[in-house]
Amino acid sequence: MFRPYIAILLVTLCLGACSSFNFPGVYKLRIQQGNVITQQMIDRLKPGMSKSQVKFVLGNPLISDPLEIERWDYIYTIQISGGELNKQMLSVFFEENRLTYFVGNYLPSEQAEGNETEKNS
Repeated sequence: MFRPYIAILLVTLCLGACSSFNFPGVYKLRIQQGNVITQQMIDRLKPGMSKSQVKFVLGNPLISDPLEIERWDYIYTIQISGGELNKQMLSVFFEENRLTYFVGNYLPSEQAEGNETEKNS
């Protein structure tokens, strides 16, 4: 009477255990979502740029909130199957349809170089 339940339980446990092994030669799927932002793109951003110029450099924002039209959010995530999730974020702020500043995981090259020279001093 209990044998079918035990058999189902054993099969379920065996199949569940197969997913935890790392078989050699098995392709690991990369999952990428969002906007890819490069350092070159960040370096091209300058205060005073229009929204269309920013859109030309960075592409369409992933999140464009209709209640906060002066802010665009660019988010990029990548995860290799079973690995750590890597998330990059950039928020771009406008005033009167002109770029004022941006914040996120990226720095313009001049600021990045300036921070390195301050650390070395």
